Amino acid sequence: MDNKNLEKNKKSLAYNPVEVEDRLYNQWLKDNIFHGREDSEKPTYSVVIPPPNVTDVLHIGHALNNTIQDILVRKHRMENYETEWLPGSDHAGIATQVIVEKQLLTEGTTRREMGREKFLERTRSWAYRNKDIILNQLKKIGCSCDWERTRFTLDEGLSNAVAEVFKHLYDKGWIYRGHRIVNWCPSCRTSLSDDEVEHQEFDSSLWYIKYKVKGSDEYLTVATTRPETMLGDTALAVNPKDSRFKKYVGKTVILPILEREIPVVADSYVDPEFGTGVVKVTPAHDPNDFEIGHRHDLPEVNILNTDGTLNENAGKYKGLDRYVARKQLVEDLKKKNLLEKIEKYQMAAGTCYRCHQVIEPYLSDQWFVKMDELAKPAIDAVNTGKLRFHPDYWSKTYLHWLENVRDWCISRQLWWGHRIPAWYAEDGTVFVSANRPTKEQCPGFDPESLVQDEDVLDTWFSSWLWPFSTFGWPEKTGELKKFYPTRVLVTASEIIYLWVARMVMAGYEFMGESPFSDVYIHGTVRDANGIKMSKSLGNGIDPLEIIDKHGADALRISLVLATPDGQDPWISKNTFEIGRNFINKLYQVSRFVNMRLGESQPAVKLVVKDEDLVIFDRWILSRLERTIEAIDKSFTDYRLSSAAKTLYNFVWDDYCSWYIELIKPDSPDMPIRESSLNVATYVLYQILKLLHPFVPFVTEEIYLQLYKRDENQPGTITFGPWPQSDRRHIDERLEESLKQIQDVVTAVRSIRAELNVPPGKKSDLYIRVNEPAFATLLENHIQYFRSLARVENLHCSVDIKKPPFSASAVISGAEIYVPLSGLIDIELEKKRLQKNLDDLKVQLEKISKKLANPDFLANAPKDVIERERGKKEDFQERSQRLNKNLEQIMGW
Repeated sequence: MDNKNLEKNKKSLAYNPVEVEDRLYNQWLKDNIFHGREDSEKPTYSVVIPPPNVTDVLHIGHALNNTIQDILVRKHRMENYETEWLPGSDHAGIATQVIVEKQLLTEGTTRREMGREKFLERTRSWAYRNKDIILNQLKKIGCSCDWERTRFTLDEGLSNAVAEVFKHLYDKGWIYRGHRIVNWCPSCRTSLSDDEVEHQEFDSSLWYIKYKVKGSDEYLTVATTRPETMLGDTALAVNPKDSRFKKYVGKTVILPILEREIPVVADSYVDPEFGTGVVKVTPAHDPNDFEIGHRHDLPEVNILNTDGTLNENAGKYKGLDRYVARKQLVEDLKKKNLLEKIEKYQMAAGTCYRCHQVIEPYLSDQWFVKMDELAKPAIDAVNTGKLRFHPDYWSKTYLHWLENVRDWCISRQLWWGHRIPAWYAEDGTVFVSANRPTKEQCPGFDPESLVQDEDVLDTWFSSWLWPFSTFGWPEKTGELKKFYPTRVLVTASEIIYLWVARMVMAGYEFMGESPFSDVYIHGTVRDANGIKMSKSLGNGIDPLEIIDKHGADALRISLVLATPDGQDPWISKNTFEIGRNFINKLYQVSRFVNMRLGESQPAVKLVVKDEDLVIFDRWILSRLERTIEAIDKSFTDYRLSSAAKTLYNFVWDDYCSWYIELIKPDSPDMPIRESSLNVATYVLYQILKLLHPFVPFVTEEIYLQLYKRDENQPGTITFGPWPQSDRRHIDERLEESLKQIQDVVTAVRSIRAELNVPPGKKSDLYIRVNEPAFATLLENHIQYFRSLARVENLHCSVDIKKPPFSASAVISGAEIYVPLSGLIDIELEKKRLQKNLDDLKVQLEKISKKLANPDFLANAPKDVIERERGKKEDFQERSQRLNKNLEQIMGW
């Protein structure tokens, strides 16, 4: 065969994930193997997907989250559970509306010009298109979801559930409408719950403003970080125990600029140590001031419009943006000599979790949910062990929020979302109903005269019902009975209180039990420099790009391997080469086994007598059983990365690098021992089943190629069965013996590699052992040293002398000598080692100088410094090895 055809043949034999994955997934869909049957008598394992927002395509964090879910679901499907993984997406109220409104602005129009119905039609069309894209991306990742049960938070059934819940809580007195301070986003022009506000540190200032005491020449000075809100002040306050200001309590001061008289009140909330000890009270623009205002019956003066400009209560500043008004106000205070000083100040300000603009505390009429009673059973669930977090320390975050829970503002000044099911009569009477109330529901009022609330509910108000509304609640459906409660929720830490805690509260209130028994919290994906991946920073990785290049299996196994249990993974595009190489290794070893089988049937069961098993057959079976036990333990503890690493090491090291190499005959034309071939195919079959949840495509493809030649075998590996550990095969003493043999082989290979011994040349091997039993073990297995370590003759005893011109290595229980005379050009090797050592010395000096530079340590990013330190350690280790090898040769 010429080189061109040889290369073509190699490519045809290579694993092609693109062709394989699309073909297999379409077959799985055709066979409907992901559908959970509500009439099944099998035990149930159900999971509901954290519904991705329709606002964007999936990112690498979604890929990690859904890979973890799929691993859990596929494993339990193999364990004979009736599995149900319900997929869906979230309408993402604020985020979606903001995007569509921006589109309208580029077209020269607004939602108000378009009108509510047309705007909703436009938004619905955009959202549904994105929703379909997202679902197809989940399929590309290999998610084994029950697509027949795909849900959307604005589906009719889920909308009915939302209305039912609202009415239930309203009738119970746990939903109420209140005139209170809320978090207001001037950019999105809507209220936000406390949990939707992100806090960021800003460089700001403290402005010290002077208020003249009426009827005197005295002034009281107040320090504030928001001077423009002074225009809404209705009092000054001091601590009643602060002797400095007791004489001013009950007096009045003149509000600068507006010249309005306001009282001085005493309130224990005031911290005498902050600022001057006197604070301004602005009940309409600060939640603490709002409470002070209620205690002292102060008026509430709102100075802001919904877009962040100032209104008529701000006098001459009306119409100005809040920050423009601040600048002008400060200048006016300076001119009137009412600004005592300005100090630099570091402050934490709340920002909108969607647009990241600074929010404003704002007094308005909003709908709230009373949370204290709802929180009690959710707290009890964790304290009694009914609900478990993995890792457990996240339960503290959950409990801290619930034990300090505040009422939830659920109304949003938007159009996209679930419209609040409240109807108003002209006199303000409120009726709550999913649809326009009937005459019977609103006696004494004309139903046609009622007006529905313009606002919509917080997106999370539908999401907190997701585990049971998706199965048909409030109807008592068969699927609700079969699949609720679910088993586990897989999510990120950011939404423990936004979503997880609220789902638990809703589960107890409406279903009488927690919606899941376990919460698996995975890390947040970061880039190679440890920076959180985000669209705005441009440091994200598109999972579809990785799939196109390496395949979904490579994406999946790489993500799980790279995500330490309970920690954040640091990911780069190179990370996915780990998975690609592993998939190729697995496929190539399966091809080797397949070729060696010839026309024989592969073993799905062990059919070899114990006496026919050689030492390495028994060793790999022992290692297999230990691996199964370790993986099962990791799954029980929700340590999926640990499970993946255990399996990766077993496949790559134990099976491929050792066992397969050991059972290969000296000549390619010679057959493999029949008993070893039986063991090899049996172990490979167990490997495929253990790996299937992690890499479903390649394992299914190998299964179909290798094991489905037996017509009695099932048409898919999807249903397992999952391997069960058989402790009869575990042999600790055997594994210890084989570890000694492996240590010797590894040491010899290392010497040959580091001293540049040509692979085709064999060497003698001298081993001085501490115990005669070690020598006997090695001598009994000389054939393995000949094949794996390129050894000609073995000399092994307790009194072996080091031969001349030998390189040495020390392992536990023995010292190893490899004579090199005739194998390498010693003078040439001296020069090579010395040159490598000199090159390393230059690099080490350069990097040591950099790390000793105070300017570099003070200004370089932390990750860069750590990377340079890692390089230095690597150079030092390599230098030590080279020195050792050079010293050995120089001594000859």
